[in-house]
Amino acid sequence: MQNANIIFGPAVFSFSTGTHRGKEIIWISFPYQQHHIALLKEYTTPKWSASQKKWYVTDNRFYRNLFGIQPNIVGKDVIAKISLVNQQAFRKYQEMLILKGFSPNTIRTYSVEFAQLLYLIKDYPVQNLTREKLKSYFLYCTKELALSENQIHSRMNAVKFYFEKVLYQEKILFDIPRPKKPILLPKALNAKEIKKLFAAVDNPKHQLILHLCYGMGLRVSEIVNLRISDIDSVANTVLIQRAKGKKDRYVNLPQAVLTEMRTYYREYRPTEYLFEGQYGGHITTRSVQQVFRNAMIKAGINKKVGIHGLRHSYATHLLEAGTDISLIQKLLGHNNIKTTLIYTSVTDTQLGKVESPLDRLMSPKPGDSA
Repeated sequence: MQNANIIFGPAVFSFSTGTHRGKEIIWISFPYQQHHIALLKEYTTPKWSASQKKWYVTDNRFYRNLFGIQPNIVGKDVIAKISLVNQQAFRKYQEMLILKGFSPNTIRTYSVEFAQLLYLIKDYPVQNLTREKLKSYFLYCTKELALSENQIHSRMNAVKFYFEKVLYQEKILFDIPRPKKPILLPKALNAKEIKKLFAAVDNPKHQLILHLCYGMGLRVSEIVNLRISDIDSVANTVLIQRAKGKKDRYVNLPQAVLTEMRTYYREYRPTEYLFEGQYGGHITTRSVQQVFRNAMIKAGINKKVGIHGLRHSYATHLLEAGTDISLIQKLLGHNNIKTTLIYTSVTDTQLGKVESPLDRLMSPKPGDSA
């Protein structure tokens, strides 16, 4: 969070992780003064340990972020289930993921998927697995565990990273076939549903969040990380920094939100991030997702669509309006045009004009033969 070092500065507060009564916690130490305790209680829900004579809070992502503590890649329970024989391999695996600059979410996903293999082989050294044993493992994942195609791909990518990037055994999975991924069309809302969604929101902050998600085609991670300094209301552009793939890009600021944004700024007075959380820093992705879910319920829209559906709707409606597909690719920040071309399957206006033979049969036009 933005103000973590200011609120809980190292000159006064110090933190350490540990366990207390069987639970993972964060110990908080500071000189005993009433205003320090008041500050702690203002931003956290601390508990006092009579045995340790210290304050503590639950060890979770929120408090780690607030105190400036490095987040856990995976929980201790994941590591505890890995045999001692393979724990060093697991540590090297995570170190390489960090060195490669992967995002925390990718590191967490890869680590959990790789750990599934380590659980299964128990005391057998993972570095000794052969191509045939790996093939048997993925067959087990398919037949016995009945994992989906996407889960199999995720697990194969995680295992592949270990053997190719940590052990440097190139192409060990080269001849192991991958299941064909299902081709899923993006789930979007139509224009009437978008209007209905916006009309269901009364809170000006929540409404602006949804307007910008749809109006600029933003991912939820991009909307929460949007800084005031990224917005150029003169040039009508917004800089999206270090988005997916660690790429920057510019998107157009919708003219329709300028007055709304200025009113919002005067009322909420954000300091760094456009949408700030209750305790400073930016609003959480979970909060934004909840804003969308509440709006969907209130609007009576029953489609199974998450907030990412607003980004899909943005792309779909641009394409329907005749926007060039290459421009949409740049606005969305897609590396490959093939990713953007999926929207043509949703918006093919020519297909929409094709009349079903059933309609023709049931409603014959004048001049049609019987």
